[in-house]
Amino acid sequence: MAGRTLARTVSKPRRTIRPPIPDRWDLRHLVKNPVRQLDSLLADLEAKVVQIEAARPRLASSMPSHNLLELLHLSEAIAQGSSRLGAYAYLWFSENTKNSQARSFKTRVEERLTSLNNRLLFFELWWQSIDETNAARLMADAGDLRYHLETIRRYKPHTLSEPEEKIINVKNVTGRSAVNTLYDVATNGFTFTMKEGGKSHTFNREGLMTYVRSPKTSVRKAAYQELYRVFSAQRDLLGEIYKTLVNDWKSENLGLRHFSSPIATRNLGNDMPDQAVDVLLSTCAKNADIFQTYFKLKAKICKITPMSRYHLYAPHRTEAKKYKYADAVAMVLEAYRGFSPRLADLAEQVLRDRHIDGPTRPGKLGGAYCYSVVPGLTPYVMLNYTGQARDIATMAHELGHAVHGMMAKDHSVFTFHSTLPLAETASVFGERILTDALMSQERNKAVQQGLLLSQLDDIYATVLRQAYFVRFEKLAHQMVAEGATGDQLAKAYLSELRQQFGKVVKVPDEFQWEWLTIPHIFASPFYCYAYSFGNLLVLALYRLYKEQGAAFVPKYLDLLTTGGSQAPLNILSTVGVDMKSEAFWQSGFDTIREMVEQLETTLS
Repeated sequence: MAGRTLARTVSKPRRTIRPPIPDRWDLRHLVKNPVRQLDSLLADLEAKVVQIEAARPRLASSMPSHNLLELLHLSEAIAQGSSRLGAYAYLWFSENTKNSQARSFKTRVEERLTSLNNRLLFFELWWQSIDETNAARLMADAGDLRYHLETIRRYKPHTLSEPEEKIINVKNVTGRSAVNTLYDVATNGFTFTMKEGGKSHTFNREGLMTYVRSPKTSVRKAAYQELYRVFSAQRDLLGEIYKTLVNDWKSENLGLRHFSSPIATRNLGNDMPDQAVDVLLSTCAKNADIFQTYFKLKAKICKITPMSRYHLYAPHRTEAKKYKYADAVAMVLEAYRGFSPRLADLAEQVLRDRHIDGPTRPGKLGGAYCYSVVPGLTPYVMLNYTGQARDIATMAHELGHAVHGMMAKDHSVFTFHSTLPLAETASVFGERILTDALMSQERNKAVQQGLLLSQLDDIYATVLRQAYFVRFEKLAHQMVAEGATGDQLAKAYLSELRQQFGKVVKVPDEFQWEWLTIPHIFASPFYCYAYSFGNLLVLALYRLYKEQGAAFVPKYLDLLTTGGSQAPLNILSTVGVDMKSEAFWQSGFDTIREMVEQLETTLS
């Protein structure tokens, strides 16, 4: 995700891991020798699957609850083993998407795990068929697994027969998953050329994107033009990949599963009412003017005329510094410790256990992510650290994901992951902690101005920008169903961009290809509203923290500890949040408006 930029380093933290700080991860905590062990690991999973299959004749709505729990615990063990293997395959692939051995291993693991999971479909289908009375009786003793059982039943109206579900699962390995991998391999193999000091240099995408934050206007423009030159040259291939994925989504979810709309599939998976998502997106669009006002102010502060989409992330004059990896770690850990020593200790554990892969490399998967594999195992964090200030915020963000998973370690493998919108809570909160720590220490007006700019840049990138991605997706899915071409999709995307920025920010024509560069649009349709949700939620929670001080911290930690063991609606109600209320979402934008007004005061 887009990280914020920062203005300066902070003093040495009171406590941190001793140098040298590891910047490459160790995957042996997942599987010691995967190539040699794969057959035995799969055989162990096979044996557990056979045990569940043997219980099939005894499945009945009248069965005792303890018999159901025995099967659920066996299912947990299978999920644990599958998650470790699947994680290893993906993490190894992430290290170098050009590694043919890693790609082959990933494909083999996906195929075998899909085959094993297919054989267990009968269990979920049986559970969905149970009458409400017996379902309630059997769930009464399920404890932490109750929400998992409720989630399975939530899909009942959209579940197909067992043979059909098996066919879809098999098809997805060689279909949707394979097409997603093709997009990753193709785009992560792109190279870009920029002139620096009179010489041409070749970069991967992560390296190129550092130039969109260059202090030089011409360099920012050239970086974007090079990005879209390369991507638009492959627009036929990437456009066909996208249309294939959209048509697959439509065929399965609307044609076979009878969802009311393409986005309704994502909403059910997130356990989010359609109404809540509609209100969120409409409130975002209504408040686009806040960011138009902001970018007008930024143009004045950074002396940009005219303000163009090329210059959205133009740096403040206090942001030119490069940061060593060890300094970035120190900054993040100190900020976390200032809020909660417990969270700082957990974040430090990720580094101490060598579960982080920091620097960017050729062939490495772009972006950043955190992979919380199973409860009790330190999560893995992938970064593409280049020394830019924004990379520090990304580190704080991904370590936030990690501590969230670690806080929820006492739940089942089925319920320790938060649903998608709440999954962004700890990550975005971690960024807020970092910036607030810097802001509170700073008295220099210019540096405060720089910090406000970086905060608002980040809030734009993770609230309004993400909401408009989803607005485009809703339109694009409809257009593809009607036979639209890639060029027509590009024109629609450009129209949405220009509506978003109004007359304040000029949007050059080449930005019509931006959608081709957004992996989430391809791999996870409608995923991006989780960022808007998470950021606006955190703005509200952080306001409570500023009002309540230390008394708020235990409440926040309790929220993280809940993981995904309850419905989001219930989890948020404990902190007074109604996700279906426009007033709630508007309160987040009111906070953003106050920040813009605060920025304006720095001009006087």
